[in-house]
Amino acid sequence: MSLSKPVEIPYAIKRLEESARIIKQSVNELPALRKRLDKNMAVKANARDIYNDLQNQHRRLVSAFDIAALSLFEAELDELANHTVKLGQSISAFVLMTPDYSKLCEVLGGYLASLPITNPIEAETIVDALLNDTNTVNERATTNSRIIGRLMNRVRMGYYPTCTDNLEHIFRGLEFPEDTAFNLFDPCCGCGIALRYLAEKASEIGIETKTFGIELDTYRAEEALTRIDRVGFGSYFYSRISNEAFHAMLLNPPYMTVMTEGGNRARSEKSFLVDSINHLMMGGLLIYIIPYYRLTSDVARVLCENFSDISIWKFTESEFEKHKQIAVLGTRQKKIDGSKPAKELLSQVLKAETIPQLSDMQVGRYHLPSANKEVVQFKGAVFNETELANQLSRSKSFARIFKRSKLDKGEKRPLLPLNISQIGLVGGSGLINGPVECDTPHIIKGRIVKEKLIRVDENTDTEGNLISTTVTETISNKLIFNALTSRGFISFTDYGGGAMDEPDYGLSDADDAHLGRFAS
Repeated sequence: MSLSKPVEIPYAIKRLEESARIIKQSVNELPALRKRLDKNMAVKANARDIYNDLQNQHRRLVSAFDIAALSLFEAELDELANHTVKLGQSISAFVLMTPDYSKLCEVLGGYLASLPITNPIEAETIVDALLNDTNTVNERATTNSRIIGRLMNRVRMGYYPTCTDNLEHIFRGLEFPEDTAFNLFDPCCGCGIALRYLAEKASEIGIETKTFGIELDTYRAEEALTRIDRVGFGSYFYSRISNEAFHAMLLNPPYMTVMTEGGNRARSEKSFLVDSINHLMMGGLLIYIIPYYRLTSDVARVLCENFSDISIWKFTESEFEKHKQIAVLGTRQKKIDGSKPAKELLSQVLKAETIPQLSDMQVGRYHLPSANKEVVQFKGAVFNETELANQLSRSKSFARIFKRSKLDKGEKRPLLPLNISQIGLVGGSGLINGPVECDTPHIIKGRIVKEKLIRVDENTDTEGNLISTTVTETISNKLIFNALTSRGFISFTDYGGGAMDEPDYGLSDADDAHLGRFAS
């Protein structure tokens, strides 16, 4: 198939295809490994290696069913997804030393036939047809096109703002220590509604908070500026933000794929999680909001390695029905091996009906850390005048530059009388500009301008004949004092250190006396 641009197949379909390939591979490899084990039973070392290979392939098969189940839940094929969960549990309990694998392979083959998408080329054809609004989707692919169409529509929606009803339940589960100013951060803050809500609820009980958000969309970022304290514009992944500076992080990422530095594509909700962990201080709280079917084994592993006291809560009934969202809460800890707890976390997600609702969360379930911390660095990827002003206002270097020194305050008197050259420098610099209070008040302004003087010399021989002409250009500084008096405007000029010219503008004796005092 020839395409003008690469077709982006929905993530759930890709994962389902990956699971199908592993299952198909297991149908071929598991019986073969079992037969090799029987042939090598006499040599223990060989038998042990083959049995290890058999275990590894069995683990991959079980993991493939977990992935397939979550992908089917995302595609809203709940009946097939629930069947996948049960089948995965049965395969997990399968005894590897069973002599005959034919029944297992028959079940796996039947399951592969029931999957809605098992051919990557077919999936690409359907996506291309949907994107270009053509009629190339034939009757055989009608069911598949409906599934892919639903998934693509979700991607087009972009992001789901967190409803304040569920935020209220989350807030109730937080315990704020006294005498602490809390930093709250959202790496994809949207219009800032969620952070603003949490800050207002904290303010109602006398808790001081400062809110920080990053937003890719310019219009939403500008709106967020009206709600939260600091907003960085542009991609979070190219922002510069202090590490271990935030007491709590609300993370509700868009559910799509992003381009990594190596040019590969990665899941947005996982990329946001991995990159943003370091911004939380130790003991800080993560509030991670995603659809439950996106809490896959790799995401569960990241969570369990970096957070303790992890709990999962689904949104209240109407909201959960709409977007299938859950809130994963956990306290940041030093990194550990999270492989075992990750399996337990994943098992909870595969039984979404058993996940408790946020409305059931206990009061004060999570205690926020009591350390006061300043967010030293917070810069978005895109230039933002408001944020730049915030940065400059806190810059000690700029404060020193703009701070007026003691020398700039009050009257300035020279230790010794000024000579004429010094008067020129002082007058030209503008230090004496302004009103002069005396018997005849006036306003004075001094400045220095460049002036070019051209002199032409004619060179003659002994007989008086012109043999050459020499042109000499001299550039000198011209000092000008302008004064506005009650009698009008007057100007005094000094040419390169010569005597000051005094045009006769009818100055009074008092004016002459003041200028004489200034010159001395």
